[in-house]
Amino acid sequence: MLQSRALVIALILLLSTTLPEVQSKSIFEKDRRELLAIPEAIASYFYEAVNKVSPKVSQFLLDTVQSPSVVAARQRFVKEAAKVSIMFEQLIEKIKNLWYTRVLGY
Repeated sequence: MLQSRALVIALILLLSTTLPEVQSKSIFEKDRRELLAIPEAIASYFYEAVNKVSPKVSQFLLDTVQSPSVVAARQRFVKEAAKVSIMFEQLIEKIKNLWYTRVLGY
């Protein structure tokens, strides 16, 4: 039971490296890296809350997040998220092109 909780906490903290600023923008104007900023911000807030309650647990979480298996999983996630983000940007461009040419007649 403790291991599963630790695993869940480690997965939550998987993306916690910094607390980036997340600004509200149009979906057409978002940068690829901003799409990953939201989970990182959530994980960072969670880590800070745990750190206030129990520094020992927060140190355990930090050590878990820095383990090789978690780092490898995070890198794979970032790599796949970048691919999805590029495909999403291409889809948005196609939709915008279709909208301008077919619907508006430009």
